[in-house]
Amino acid sequence: MDSQQTGQGLSSPRLLEIIDSLLELNLGDSIQLPQLLVVGDQSSGKSSVLEGVTGLPFPRDSTLCTRFATQISFRRAANAAINISIIPHKDASMEDQDRLKAWKKTGWTSLDQQKFAQVLDEVHEVMGIGGPSEGSNAKGSFSDDILKIEVAGPDQQHLSVVDVPGIFRKITEGVTTQDDITSVRNMVNQYMKNPRSIILAVIPANVDIATQEILDMAKVHDKDEHRTLGVLTKPDLVDKGAEDHVLSLMAGKSHKMSLGWCMVKNPGQQDLKREDKVDRYASEKSFFKTEKPWSSLDKSRVGIVSLRSRLVELLTEIIHTEFGNVRKDVIGDLKMAEKKLEALGPSRVSQSQQRRYLLEIATKFQAITTHAMEARYGADEIFEMSSNLKLATAVVHRDEDFSDDVLRKGLTMRFKDDSFTFTGAASENASEAAEGEEDEAVETRYHFKYDDLEDLLINEDIPAAPGQDIIKWLEHLYKTSRGFEIGGFDPSLIQTMWRKQSSNWRNLALGYTSDIVSITHTYILDLLNILCQDKRVSANLLEAMMEHLTERYKRAMDHTHFILHVENNPWTLNRYFAENLEKSKQQRAKAVMEAKNEVVCDEYGDDIEPKGEGDREQPSSMSNLQNTVLLLHDILKSYYKVARKRFVDNVCMQAADHQLVRGPDTAVKVLSPSFVDDLTADQLEFIAGEDSFTKRERIDLGSQVANLKKARKLLLMG
Repeated sequence: MDSQQTGQGLSSPRLLEIIDSLLELNLGDSIQLPQLLVVGDQSSGKSSVLEGVTGLPFPRDSTLCTRFATQISFRRAANAAINISIIPHKDASMEDQDRLKAWKKTGWTSLDQQKFAQVLDEVHEVMGIGGPSEGSNAKGSFSDDILKIEVAGPDQQHLSVVDVPGIFRKITEGVTTQDDITSVRNMVNQYMKNPRSIILAVIPANVDIATQEILDMAKVHDKDEHRTLGVLTKPDLVDKGAEDHVLSLMAGKSHKMSLGWCMVKNPGQQDLKREDKVDRYASEKSFFKTEKPWSSLDKSRVGIVSLRSRLVELLTEIIHTEFGNVRKDVIGDLKMAEKKLEALGPSRVSQSQQRRYLLEIATKFQAITTHAMEARYGADEIFEMSSNLKLATAVVHRDEDFSDDVLRKGLTMRFKDDSFTFTGAASENASEAAEGEEDEAVETRYHFKYDDLEDLLINEDIPAAPGQDIIKWLEHLYKTSRGFEIGGFDPSLIQTMWRKQSSNWRNLALGYTSDIVSITHTYILDLLNILCQDKRVSANLLEAMMEHLTERYKRAMDHTHFILHVENNPWTLNRYFAENLEKSKQQRAKAVMEAKNEVVCDEYGDDIEPKGEGDREQPSSMSNLQNTVLLLHDILKSYYKVARKRFVDNVCMQAADHQLVRGPDTAVKVLSPSFVDDLTADQLEFIAGEDSFTKRERIDLGSQVANLKKARKLLLMG
């Protein structure tokens, strides 16, 4: 195909070279590239049209019909050369890609029909679809690989076309199957749906256009028919009387398309059999000049030379129009592919790569944990990704809730205030009357629950409100345990009262520590999932850590039990206890004095009542039992104030903070560089080793990124 026959070449040959290079990079499936696409039935004369447009001797034997897409590119160069290669399909295995890329024919200066047939025979075999002489084999009759033919020479014009297998409807015994019919249609549809392709629909002029399936297929993807060019063949076979319908098509009066219709006359069978080869260009030119009614057609719309010129114009136009959009698509796809590749993390094939990968995660984990402990949430954007990472805040809030719970719900019986006496004259706290029912219960846990930790953690109820009649309870307790003491009581009675009064502490403390375990575990899970994008690695790493985490969680629960055990035996050196007890005695004595009527004497020494007071009942003195019960109450109350504050501090500081959060060997410090250093080779492989899917995905993404970078470079240079 030389420029002397076809007129002007492509106005920007460099752009066409770039587009062809992009096709060679196997980007056609992901990036919609501008191209000329030749489609039609197997019997439409498509091969002959291709031969005329390209100058290549396409075989016409039905057993040699195209079984794959063929990309044909022409370049102007100082020396003539023909290079033939195969572009593997993007889903081909690495082994098949290497094998297909290794097959090449280079340095040829000519390609006759016999040589071309031999090439196609080899290509069928290399692609795994068998040679024409073999019919077909187990791998199928058609391939998604692309045959690339590059023709260069001083007289060549810049042009590139893509030929796809012709559609067919009938099965050929031993050659094609029903599945092949579907496969070819799918392949043709795949190419036609590219909105940046010009569709050359090759149709015989001697058939009813309404019955041509290829036009229906094209209209599915080109609804307004703005990018479909009709190419009519075999005008010499049109029946007498049917010419007007064909002329109407050519004039755009029927089945009008934006790009219109062209007509060519391919060599007939007699011409092909003649020993003295017929000049198809001269023969075709004579036909459209002398044969009526075809001689009346617009000369720019008839003949293979005019068709080639039209194709050059169309390809030039679509490349110029879409080049900028192709560049945007390539840059966008590159960013997406790089992001996916980055999400996989570095390669983890060798032991050193696996250890390095986990060390990076562990180092980052500890750096974030340091910020989380110090509540420096602005130090890293990661804290915006999950509120559960604000560890210090969550722990402090739960500490305050625990302190408040022990204050309000830790009592088994509510204490009386210091003004209470058995006289009934002093009122009890008004708030006592507003308490809820004693038989109601509330949970002691507020936070997340994990099935794999629930055997370790505690969630037991406590009464919703303390009991009211502590005096009655203490009186009963004293009566059932008194001995021969005079003006006193058995010291062990204090321990019995204390254990009963502080019995809610157990569930409150264990529920609190369980919540801190849950808060800590949630922090670890969330941070691990964010830092480790590979969910398989995240799950395996957690599994490797669980024994160490559980050990620390159990240690915190055990220490809580230890504190509870210590608090079971009341004891203090805190003088605040004595001060509280003395204060209670003084307040109660004052209440008793105020409850008595004030008595005054007249000048004769006789008693007289205060004016306006009226009669007032005189209080009777309390019994020894009542005095002892009130003393027990005051001792218990005074000690409770001291012990409660000590208990809350000890549980928060020792069991929770030291064992779980800020101590030297807590759960949040398990995933550390030293932990990774201690992992064995088998553990490294289990945790960080890549599965076959990830390995394949990494290879595919790596290849895609490399090709897209090459494409970006080409497009920026263009």
